[in-house]
Amino acid sequence: MDNKLFLIPSSIVLAGVLIAGAIVYSNTHDFTDNSAQVKVPDTDKNESLSVKDSDHILGNPNAKVAMIEYSDFECPFCSRLFKETLPRLKENFIKSGKIKFIYRHFPLKSIHQNAQKAAEASECAGEQGKFWEYHDIVFERQGSLGISSFKQWSQELGLNSASFDSCLDSGKYASRVDEDFNEGVTLGVNGTPATFINGKLISGAMPYEEFERIINEELK
Repeated sequence: MDNKLFLIPSSIVLAGVLIAGAIVYSNTHDFTDNSAQVKVPDTDKNESLSVKDSDHILGNPNAKVAMIEYSDFECPFCSRLFKETLPRLKENFIKSGKIKFIYRHFPLKSIHQNAQKAAEASECAGEQGKFWEYHDIVFERQGSLGISSFKQWSQELGLNSASFDSCLDSGKYASRVDEDFNEGVTLGVNGTPATFINGKLISGAMPYEEFERIINEELK
């Protein structure tokens, strides 16, 4: 089967236990093959799908269609979406102002040791107005993730190195990343990439054409 989605172990999802606002992780690292699916979340969860002040938005903030991606910088299927799908979305929908693309963090820390700090690093870059540039460079260089790389890339983007390094080392945005993750869990996200298009959940790295079909339905 063609893997399209990294999944949280089922024991984690079923437990759904929050202690002091943090997800309790299982020690299991088994991930299940899963073909992409489209689901509509419960109506009482719609508030979490509203655009937040803290969100990173690519495109027209007032666009009719909101595409919210819960993603992991170390996930290869998220990289596939970034490389194969996002460029076409930009060309056909984002540049014209038809949709807004929103990135939210969902680091699978139990299997991706660099995912959490990569997410925090992107927020530190966002603090200096370079979130999307940093987002791109992390996915483009996914095979070289690590603290030293994160700091080097900030320099390449012309960021204030001292401020960036201090931000990353201190874990300033750890809780911000955790907030995205926990919210994703409440929405039914159990793996990456998980993308909501006006509330419809697409699980997995679906072909561009499937995203296009749903977007066009929402634009009608």
